[in-house]
Amino acid sequence: MTAEFHVTLRRPTPTGGELTLKARVVSSEGDKVVVDATLEANGKVTSTCRGTFVAVREGHPAYHRW
Repeated sequence: MTAEFHVTLRRPTPTGGELTLKARVVSSEGDKVVVDATLEANGKVTSTCRGTFVAVREGHPAYHRW
């Protein structure tokens, strides 16, 4: 489940052509992971983001939604 997600738009991202998404785990503790990512077009970073994701267990209201 997404707990937080922040995106910084640095420049327009073209709709045609190849895009490269690079992501890495910044931290992982128990059921929580923080990931940083960049989106590139033509070798230039067009946006960056950081997301915090949490695994939900049975009993959580969102458990059966996926």
